[in-house]
Amino acid sequence: MEKSVIRPFGFTPSGQPVELISLQNQQIRCQILTLGATIQSLCVPDAHGQWVDVVLGYDSPKEYCLYGGYLGATVGRFANRIASGRFSLGGNTYTLNTNSGNHHLHGGKQGFSHRIWQIEEVSEHHAVLSLTSPDGEEGYPGTLKATAHFYLEGSKLILRHQAICDQDTICSLTNHSYFNLAGHHSGSALNQLVQLHADYFTPSDSENIPMGTLEPVAGTVMDLRVPGPIDTPERRTAPALQQCGGFDHNFAINGEPGTLRPAATASSPATGIKMEVATTLPGLQFYTGNFIYPKTIGKAGCGYAPWHGFCLETQFFPDSPNQPGFLSPLLKAGTLYDHTTSFTFTAEN
Repeated sequence: MEKSVIRPFGFTPSGQPVELISLQNQQIRCQILTLGATIQSLCVPDAHGQWVDVVLGYDSPKEYCLYGGYLGATVGRFANRIASGRFSLGGNTYTLNTNSGNHHLHGGKQGFSHRIWQIEEVSEHHAVLSLTSPDGEEGYPGTLKATAHFYLEGSKLILRHQAICDQDTICSLTNHSYFNLAGHHSGSALNQLVQLHADYFTPSDSENIPMGTLEPVAGTVMDLRVPGPIDTPERRTAPALQQCGGFDHNFAINGEPGTLRPAATASSPATGIKMEVATTLPGLQFYTGNFIYPKTIGKAGCGYAPWHGFCLETQFFPDSPNQPGFLSPLLKAGTLYDHTTSFTFTAEN
């Protein structure tokens, strides 16, 4: 593979051209689509030096547009859920498109994940894509310009999301990659080990809308502070997980939001690959791919099904525009939204 290359990746069902950007160094190979500023492939060496693609994805734009799941996409203008698709700001109530029952999810019916982003810059280890979201799109106020930076730095992939708007608005951007550290083709990821650096989580109702409180994870099935397998007998029978089919919960990352600090670690016993996640954002949605379509055909014809990958979505807390006890996602007009999440990969026997 060339050090850095841009090549055609096909067309969306509506005829829009999609391009694929390849970045690499000696420790990481990353491919990014202009459709949704999506991580299509992320290859790292395993304990034996063999390259392993550790994210789920598709081989053409058609699948990204037709299947759900936001595989690898940059999600916005607001990641996660907003209850009833409504929020108030500056004395005005805004009504957003609803696309998850009665609620607004991951930016709405199209969102940033299904838009074509523009290539601003590409070098051997760095790509910058941008997207302009006009005033009123999906119901949001203000014209917002977002940029997604992808950096390779040694064994680290760094994602930096920035945005600026001409009106007061709300903003929370995340990457929605599904990780399987045994390889995207390897089936269930539930035996992989996960640790979250979170002493508290945000309990939700039956429709996965937070109730506005923070509760300790200690003594509950939400306690992931020590590395362990995702699937345990206790979690299989826990009502909080049964209603979602697994994990789909927001955790409050320890430490001061705005500072880059540890958020999560994950590892695969099969490959020896370990991933460490750090973020400046306040929260992390841990999602175990419960709603992947059972007969989804992924890259290289591989079959994907529920629990074949897990997401570590760094974000503002879900429904935070409506929850005064949560850190506000308000983005004031003319000020810069600027948050970073990094993924560091190592491997050992």
